[in-house]
Amino acid sequence: MRVNVVSDVHGNAKDLAIAGDGADALICLGDLVLFLDYADHSRGIFPDLFGTGNADLLVELRTARRFEEARDLGRRLWAGLDTDRDTAIESAVRRQYAELFAAFPTPTYATYGNVDIPSLWHEYARPGTTVLDGERIEIGGRVFGFVGGGLRTPMRTPYEISDEEYAAKVEAIGEVDVLCSHIPPDVPELTYDTVARRFERGSRALLDAVRRTRPRYALFGHVHQPLVRRMRIGATECVNVGHFAAGGRPFSLAW
Repeated sequence: MRVNVVSDVHGNAKDLAIAGDGADALICLGDLVLFLDYADHSRGIFPDLFGTGNADLLVELRTARRFEEARDLGRRLWAGLDTDRDTAIESAVRRQYAELFAAFPTPTYATYGNVDIPSLWHEYARPGTTVLDGERIEIGGRVFGFVGGGLRTPMRTPYEISDEEYAAKVEAIGEVDVLCSHIPPDVPELTYDTVARRFERGSRALLDAVRRTRPRYALFGHVHQPLVRRMRIGATECVNVGHFAAGGRPFSLAW
């Protein structure tokens, strides 16, 4: 049995279409949407609407953790559009989702990332794509648990939830062989992004579950350039499956 795993697709439909090649199933750990490419500021919803120059400025402000100034910039730019913010974003996200969900092979098991919009997924998930969040499923004789979304941050991305709500989803899946989430357990080596030069939010509830239930693997993404891509916590191999938008290669589990 072989399962390929991707996360942080961020618009990379071309490589997503072949991500399941040679595998019995594909797992996607979220962040399908590309709002702004920090490596190429000309790509994504934001530069499509406001131009690369404004995207350069937004990245500069966010990287410097000047979040209030970044929000002020956003408010000024959105106010200048002929349509409202929600309508413009939803229209752009729908175009991306139509292409990305069409690229999923059968079977695909997917959960949400923090930049995804869960309310739209049911419209685009075709037969053969199973969406899971706070749920578990058996694949090839092993139990996989899925926890989607992210925790609240100053970035205010679309699918950030409270620590309590997130912990309830972790608790709901119970003991599993493979714990799948978008964000990592709350371990400094796994949450620090060496390019952005900041700690992303990891989950204490995930870390507690790893220590308590000892799954074989904890798989996640979210941190694009982590200080450490994999490490062992007790009996559990913790693996950042990679920034698929940049690398275009899945992580593989075989048994």
